[in-house]
Amino acid sequence: MRIVADENIPLLDEFFAGFGEIQRLPGRSIDAAAVATADLLLVRSVTQVDQTLLQGSAVKFVGTCTIGTDHLDLDYFQQAGITWASAPGCNARGVVDYVLGSLLVLAEQQGIDLATRTYGVIGAGQVGSRLIKVLRSLGWRVLVCDPPRQAAEGGDFVSLQHLLETCDVISLHTPLERAGAHPTHHLFDQSRLAALKSGSWLINASRGAVVDNRALHELLAQGSDLQVVLDVWEGEPQVDVALATLCRIATPHIGGYSLDGKLRGTAQIYQALCQHLGVVPSVELAHLMPAAWLNTMTIDASADPTWALASICRAVYDPRRDDADFRRSLLGDAPSRRAAFDGLRKHYPMRREIDGLKIGVQGNAPALASLVQALGASVHPL
Repeated sequence: MRIVADENIPLLDEFFAGFGEIQRLPGRSIDAAAVATADLLLVRSVTQVDQTLLQGSAVKFVGTCTIGTDHLDLDYFQQAGITWASAPGCNARGVVDYVLGSLLVLAEQQGIDLATRTYGVIGAGQVGSRLIKVLRSLGWRVLVCDPPRQAAEGGDFVSLQHLLETCDVISLHTPLERAGAHPTHHLFDQSRLAALKSGSWLINASRGAVVDNRALHELLAQGSDLQVVLDVWEGEPQVDVALATLCRIATPHIGGYSLDGKLRGTAQIYQALCQHLGVVPSVELAHLMPAAWLNTMTIDASADPTWALASICRAVYDPRRDDADFRRSLLGDAPSRRAAFDGLRKHYPMRREIDGLKIGVQGNAPALASLVQALGASVHPL
C-alpha cells in the first residue's frame, strides 16, 4: 500500500511502515496529485480532506491524528465508501494544562486569587469535561454550557446567556460547526463579546472561527478590559497581528501539543487502521514513549497551596515561552509570518503532561495531597 502522511505526525515509521511505503508532505501541501495513487491518507488538522482532494484517488482510509474533524468532509466519505478515524481525547490533557498555565499567568498579572473566580466552560466533550473535572476538584465554581449534550441528556447545564452574565472566566472547547441545530461558527460574535462581564477573561483553545476575530479586535481596540488568551485564529496560518498584540497570551495553535497527546493520536489511528484492515495490532505506544525529563517533585507539607499549584503546573508547562516565541514570529512580512506559524508547530519543543508527574509530599498534608490529586498528578507520601 502507498501511504501519504503529514510530515508532522510523530512515530510514522514505527506505527505504519509495516503497511507500505510512506510519503511525507507538509500538511498544507497535500493536494489531489499527491494522493492520486495513495491507498491511505494520514493527516493532522491543517489538511482539508474533501471531495476536491480525494475524488478519483484510490484512498479508502483517512485518519486524522487529532481530536477534531471539522477539516474532514464526513458526508463525502460516506458517499464514497471511505473509512475514516479521528483521535478523540488524544490531546485533551495537553489543552487542560494550557488553560491552567494561562489562568496562572492572568492571575499573576492582575493579582487575582483563582479560587474566587467563577468559571464557564463551553463544550463538555473530551477536552471540556477533563477541564471541568480539574477545576471542580480544585474546589472552584464551574458552570457548563453544552446545548447538544443538554438536549440529548439533560443534566446540570446552563444557557449561554446565563454563563455570559455570571462567569468571570470563559474557556471555549467546542467543535466548529457551521450549520445544524447548534452552529458554533462565530458563536462569540460582536453582541456576545459585548455582553461579557467587565474584567472577564476569555480563553479560546478550540477553533479560531468560534470567535469572530474581527469583532474581538474591534472590541479590544476600543479599550475593553476583557483579558484574552487565543491559541487558535481565523485564517490560520495567517494571523491578525493587531489582534495578537492586544491579547494577554497569544500562541500558534499549540494548546494540545504535548508530546503525549501527539503520540496518543498516532497510536489511536494505528489501532483504527488495524481494525479497518482486520489486522492484529503489533505495536504498543507504551514501548515507544520516551522518558520524561521531569517525572518526580518533592513538596514539603508546609508549602503554601497557591505556591504549590503554580509550581506544579509551571514545572510541566508555562505558556509564556510559547507566547514569546509567537510574538517574535509576527515581526516579519505576511509570507514569513505564515511560514513561521507552521514552523513553530513543526519544531515545537518537547512538552509533557501534568498527569504524568509524581509528587512526593514530605509530611502529613491532606490538603496538599488533595490539590495534587485534583491536578491529576499522583501523590507519593514520604
